Order: sequence, then structure tokens, then C-alpha cells
Amino acid sequence: MPDTTFLNWPFFADAHRSLAAELRSWAAREIEPLPHGDVDADCRRIAQLLGDAGWLRYAVPKAHGGALDALDVRSLCLIRETLGYHSGLADFVFALQGLGSGPITLFGNDAMKQKYLPAVAAGKSIAAFAISEANAGSDVAAMQTTARRDGSGYVINGEKTWISNAGIAAHYVVFCKFPEGGEKSYIALLVAADNPGLKTTKRIEIIAPHPLGTIALQDCRVSADAVVGEPGAGLKVALGTLDVFRSTVGAAALGFARRALDEAITHTSSRHAFGQPLSEFQMTQARIAEMATAIDTSALLVYRAAWTRDHGAPRITREAAMAKLHATESAQKVIDDAVQLLGGRGVVAGEVVERLYREIRSLRIYEGTSEIQKLVIAGQVMAQAAKRP
Repeated sequence: MPDTTFLNWPFFADAHRSLAAELRSWAAREIEPLPHGDVDADCRRIAQLLGDAGWLRYAVPKAHGGALDALDVRSLCLIRETLGYHSGLADFVFALQGLGSGPITLFGNDAMKQKYLPAVAAGKSIAAFAISEANAGSDVAAMQTTARRDGSGYVINGEKTWISNAGIAAHYVVFCKFPEGGEKSYIALLVAADNPGLKTTKRIEIIAPHPLGTIALQDCRVSADAVVGEPGAGLKVALGTLDVFRSTVGAAALGFARRALDEAITHTSSRHAFGQPLSEFQMTQARIAEMATAIDTSALLVYRAAWTRDHGAPRITREAAMAKLHATESAQKVIDDAVQLLGGRGVVAGEVVERLYREIRSLRIYEGTSEIQKLVIAGQVMAQAAKRP
């Protein structure tokens, strides 16, 4: 059972505490026991389970099938933390439903929202966010995928890679730039998976399996109503969406770390060496103390960022970057410590901490690497300092 005392912090309302308790019970019953086989089928099944139970409703606004009037970042973080505790794949599915539909929620028009969001909330339509390219990851502005105006619509050409849900998504929000360049040259376009100009060309196998791959867009035609936001505002759409969801990456890491700590406590309390439980050794206690402290500091940063956004801040760039950086880096250390405390068990395939060890690694990379988060934080801090008298 994870520590839930943090829910008494002033960041939360009673509705958040109820949400966390209900999801914790549901996930332990419905998600954790699920067998894993074909990753695509597993993701579709989990999406349907999350949709049927109503949890995906928190990823879209109430007017279009959601649970709340607007996205509540604290709820998103609590859901990702709780799902991450029980299943990294379930966390992935929830996260991509939110991220893949986030541009529509935050910047789409009413017709677009009504067309796509109810199916996302029901778990019947898988969403994807297509921004990364082979030579344009952290440096988003270096993207080469183009959108050329053609009559009232657009023709897209290029390739996107490291795309989560590639091959199973029903729609992709594809970020492109106009060939003529310029500061206002970026655009976000909704592309249906059955568009004849879009193909999944490669699936990418990684250490913590989930649907990941490369999509090619060749003379891919979309109509004018496929524009998410405004033409020329593609970077605003991308960065605005990431600004909301970046805190939730930290929350997922927090869920992984809490599970690792619980596994370590259970093991060291029952495993004996030299006539006493491992938990009685001072070195074990020191490591447990460091793990618990890292988890609490991560939680403070994650839920500070979420609370700040929910209380009206238009952007939480600094807070979200700090939350993601600290929570993901700390979780990597906490999980590594758990592996060490479990000894040989910790590296056995199928053990919980072995799975966590593989799952945490990508969180330090996607939605902005740790190195990029440091640049973002420094830039924000120095800009604020320059404004002070």
C-alpha cells in the first residue's frame, strides 16, 4: 500500500482525495492482475477499461464527454501517479490519451472537440502526438516536415519518429512548418490514421515495450478544418500542450518510485541476514530514508506545479520543468536503490523492481530531456532576475 499522507497537503480538495482512493482500489483490482502479451492489444484493452470505468474522462473537458469543466492538472497527476504505481503500461495509455488529445482540448475549435474528444474519453479512439523527428527532438524548431498550402487545405510531406501509439492511433496531431519559413511558420494539423498519405513505416522496440514507431507522410492531404489552433501558431500549440502535461510525467515517475520504495520495505523487512532482518541494518535504514525524502520532495514539486496551473497561471514552464527534472531523476535513483536492496531478486526478469528499472529510464528523455529541463529552468530564473529592480 503506497503512502497517501501527501493527500492531506493543502494542494488538494476532497474531490482529489476521493479520486485517488477510488482509482487506487480499481487499479489494484482491474489493472495490476492483467496478463501482458501483444503490446498493441494490451494497450487497446487498457484504453477500453479506462474508458469504461470513466478514468479517461479526466483527460477531456466536460462539454465533450469529460469529468470536469476543464483539465485539472492535479487530477491528471494523481491518475498518472496511481496508475504508474500499478502498471507502467496503463500509465502510458492514459498519458497518451491526454497528450494526444491535449492540443484539441486546449486549442481546437468546438467542431473538432466534438468530433474527437468523446471517443478519446470513452477509450474507443487512440490518440497520438507527432512532433519528434530523427534530427528534431529537443530542438523542435529544427523539424523538417512541411505543410504546403494547396487550395483551401494543406499537403504534408515528411517523417516523424519516436511516435507513441504509432500504428494503433486513430488520429495524429502532426506538427509541421511552412516551406517559406519565418517565425510564424509552424502549424499543427489533425491527420486521421486512415488518410492514404500517412503510413506507419517502422515499429521501434524499446526496453519497456509500448507502441512506438515512425510514420511517413507523403503528399498527405488534409482540409482546412484540420488546423489545430491557427496557421502559424504550431509551436504555441506544442509548447502550450507540453506545459500542461509535463508535470504529469513527474507524477508517473513518482508512482514508479513509491512502488519501488514499498517493494524495498517489504523485502528488507522479511529477508534476514546475519541473524536479523535487513531492515535493522543502519545502511538499509539510511538508504530507505534517502528514498523517502526524494519521493516527498518530488511530490512537493509535482503538486506545486499542478496546483499553480489549476489556480489560473497561464503558463507553468518553470514549475513544470522543475517537477519533471527532479521527479524523474530522483525516481531513477530510488528504483536503483530498490534493485540494490533486493539483491539478486532485483535483476530477475519479471520482478516488479526490474520492470520499474526499465520503465523509468525513458521518462528522463521524453517530453524534454533532463538537460533541456535544466536549460528551461535556468532561462526562466535568469529572465525573472532581470526583471527585478
